[in-house]
Amino acid sequence: MKLSLSMYSCVRAVREGRLDLPGFVDYAAAQGVAGVELLDFFWTDAERELPQVKRQVAAAGLEVAVYAIGNNFIQAEASERGRELAALKRGVDAAVALETPLMRVFSGDARAGISQEAGTAWIIEGLAAGAAYAEARGITLALENHGRFAGRSEQVRAIIEKVASPALRANFDTGNFLLAGQDPVAAARELAEWVALVHLKDIRHAREDEPSHSFRDPAGQLLTGAVIGAGLVDLPAVMAVLGGAGYDGWLSLEFEGAEEPLAAGVPRSLAAARGLLA
Repeated sequence: MKLSLSMYSCVRAVREGRLDLPGFVDYAAAQGVAGVELLDFFWTDAERELPQVKRQVAAAGLEVAVYAIGNNFIQAEASERGRELAALKRGVDAAVALETPLMRVFSGDARAGISQEAGTAWIIEGLAAGAAYAEARGITLALENHGRFAGRSEQVRAIIEKVASPALRANFDTGNFLLAGQDPVAAARELAEWVALVHLKDIRHAREDEPSHSFRDPAGQLLTGAVIGAGLVDLPAVMAVLGGAGYDGWLSLEFEGAEEPLAAGVPRSLAAARGLLA
């Protein structure tokens, strides 16, 4: 397995104006990772920036491990779902241009008045069309376990099986299963054969007054991001399950903790991640 750094790990520094996309590539190279995960919403002008960033990544001796988009197929209007599919296809084209074979995708966000049945049908419809487009271009879509419609392993697996395309696999986010009330180790056992990408993330209990972004699990517990190895996820057990199933792809760090990311959260998490791989 190889370590990658997701730019989302540094989102606080980006929002504070301390880091831009070229700065992130330099930062990632200095951290000694093998690859970077780039996200669509960090572009300011993708058409202009993409060739420059691609050259910078190569010059730094890195790979683009995965390109990630923020699609949402939970749209009541067919025209809106069509726009989401068009955006997914543009993402695939960007992945091709960046010479990465992987693109992270989402299912969609829960909305009032949208049933589980209707939402899931729209997700399957959109991802089936997206997977057909991706497969023709040599790209694999990696569906992240995230949200109400695909937060649990059985939901992710059901969507992949119904789409029935070799171009749709799972992005196994090690932390997000806790937000859906599921043990990540049990999820690994169910999804191991489908995994094309791993988001390395840890989660801990949060205080009610904690300023960092937090989420409630189905039992009402308040959870937030943690430095790798300092949270609730049994990461050695998850890695053992995935490795035992033959997974040897990217571990893309997605740090979401309260610690300052550049000086503390990311370096400490990468050090712990290297310990997992030792």
